[in-house]
Amino acid sequence: MLIVPAILLGLYLLLAGILFVAQRSFIYPAPRGPGGAPAGFERIAYTTADGLTIRAGYRPARNGRPTILYFHGNGADWQSSVVATDRLVPEGYGVLAAEYRGYRDNPGRPSEHGLYADGRAALAYLRARGVAPGEVVIVGNSIGSGVAVQMAAEHRVRALVLISPFASLSRLVGEKIRWLPTGILLRDRFENIDKIGAIEAPVLILHGDADSLIPPAHAKALAQALPAAELEIFPGAGHDLAWHDAAEARMLTFLNALPGERSADPEPQAGGNAGGVDMRPGEHQP
Repeated sequence: MLIVPAILLGLYLLLAGILFVAQRSFIYPAPRGPGGAPAGFERIAYTTADGLTIRAGYRPARNGRPTILYFHGNGADWQSSVVATDRLVPEGYGVLAAEYRGYRDNPGRPSEHGLYADGRAALAYLRARGVAPGEVVIVGNSIGSGVAVQMAAEHRVRALVLISPFASLSRLVGEKIRWLPTGILLRDRFENIDKIGAIEAPVLILHGDADSLIPPAHAKALAQALPAAELEIFPGAGHDLAWHDAAEARMLTFLNALPGERSADPEPQAGGNAGGVDMRPGEHQP
């Protein structure tokens, strides 16, 4: 009579072991291959503290505007960040579409602390180009919110925008997989909820109320942890909120209202989908 329970226990432990070993392949389903270079962006490279050369995309700001440092979601790439900022570029904002180790043609394997190292290298690249942290607006989408919050906690940036963020990856995984001790098994945790209260920069949080991957309760928890943050929930929007025109319009309103900001003359050739290639990604896991 003990055979069946023993088999079930063995299968449970086997599954837990597989998920523990392979968890990062689920968390970071990285696109491979070099990808294209959208019009108006130059392919750049910067070196991390642990010696990796990360290739990404960049276009400078105009007319003294800040630069957007964009950290994309786990199933996307830096080219998708170009689409998610195509309403900001015509207003003169610069964009550093950051990339992660192990994504596209970049070396290394992604991890929480690896992505933090990549984010620090991106900020160092901007500093070397004459863009100080105070001139940088950090934007993080989905799992990119984890990198964005960490960078904003480490540096005095101009502003922070979180799109479809989680309160923490550990909380999210625990909600999705209740039948495993994920608190013990999970190696990458991205505890945004523990860090956001210390951020002094203006913060905007955007989330869709139809997001089935990261529930809007996560965004509301972050806003409660930082009462000064602005929170907007978009009715009917899912996890692809970052590529909705309404989200970009709300972000632009927030940025233009920052102290010292002013409207810039539009750039005639910018905006829309550069090169006519459809790079708008679908929904993906956080």
